[in-house]
Amino acid sequence: MKRYVFFGLGCLMLALALIGAVVPLMPTTVFLIAAAACFAHSSPRLEAWLLEHPRFGPTLRDWRAHGAISRPAKLIACAGMAGGFAVFWIGSHPSVLLATVVAGLLLTSALYVVSRPTADRR
Repeated sequence: MKRYVFFGLGCLMLALALIGAVVPLMPTTVFLIAAAACFAHSSPRLEAWLLEHPRFGPTLRDWRAHGAISRPAKLIACAGMAGGFAVFWIGSHPSVLLATVVAGLLLTSALYVVSRPTADRR
């Protein structure tokens, strides 16, 4: 039963990743990492397919082996968070308290991304 649950979650995470690949401001990589983790428990064939994928495989392998994120991915992630906050600020005119909470969460997330080892793919 556990295998079916992980398989279903893996398929859901993969679907969200595919949506994130085409929808602006929706992440892709985090869902791919989750999908690979779920498939590790349910479908070695799909896990291997993700890890060997020409576009996403290197990122997943770097994360799995070292918890590493490439420099361009770090820059894109931080820029996306800053852009998302700007859209939030301009679009919703939040209270100071809400803006501070959201800024704090995004800053914490950005610090986590930046603190990860840098994947060295040359």
